[in-house]
Amino acid sequence: MPKAIRLYVRYVDAISRVIGRITMYMIFAMMGILLFGAISRSFFNVPFIWVVEMAQFVMTAYYLLGGAYSIQLDSHVRMDLLYGRWSPRTKAIVDAVTGCFLIFYLIILLYGGISSTHYAIEYNQKNYSVWAPPMAPIKIIMTIGITMMLLQIIATFFKDLEKAKGEQGA
Repeated sequence: MPKAIRLYVRYVDAISRVIGRITMYMIFAMMGILLFGAISRSFFNVPFIWVVEMAQFVMTAYYLLGGAYSIQLDSHVRMDLLYGRWSPRTKAIVDAVTGCFLIFYLIILLYGGISSTHYAIEYNQKNYSVWAPPMAPIKIIMTIGITMMLLQIIATFFKDLEKAKGEQGA
């Protein structure tokens, strides 16, 4: 693997690891928000209109920002009907081919995310709910998460090509 690609893979892996490990703790923030809402509603009879929607935003950020780390750890969902029986080289070839489809999908998703984020910022878009929070922050996070997944799947693609050629890891 050329030095520039090896450097790219190393940096993307490092960034994905840092963001992913920080993002893992967002599940506790979401649980705290939901617990706060349940306690305030049940014990103090003070329901807050923002609780469920804020938990949804945190869950969205958790899912999208953790996506690149999930790809890096190879912990995403995979149909293991045949895959488990294949040799590491065959797995790498199939992963490289399916990675191309994922790259295409993420490019389309990123285009939509950038367009949607631009719209949310330009028109100060608010969600259609009683709370009506601005949508720009979650759309910015969404675009960052999609970008990170795209960068990580490209790095994984390079690693799969290296495995398919029978070379040692990056």
